Amino acid sequence: MRKPTRTQRAWLRRGLDQAGGKLPLFDAEGRKVPEKTIRACLAAGWAEPWFSNPIKPDWLVCRLTEAGRRAVAEPDG
Repeated sequence: MRKPTRTQRAWLRRGLDQAGGKLPLFDAEGRKVPEKTIRACLAAGWAEPWFSNPIKPDWLVCRLTEAGRRAVAEPDG
């Protein structure tokens, strides 16, 4: 089974403490999370689209899936 990269894991972990597992659009420094990171997590089933943002339709608003929770619960390695 594939494991998240360090960058993917960091992004996914940020959803653990959010209501509904909402994943952030921006990193801790205020930079937009790269679309490549988001799309890779969607493709792996670790994240899923949550809803469309009518103001910013190009933004991918996502939430953590159960598979994503399991992936970040596993030890780094």
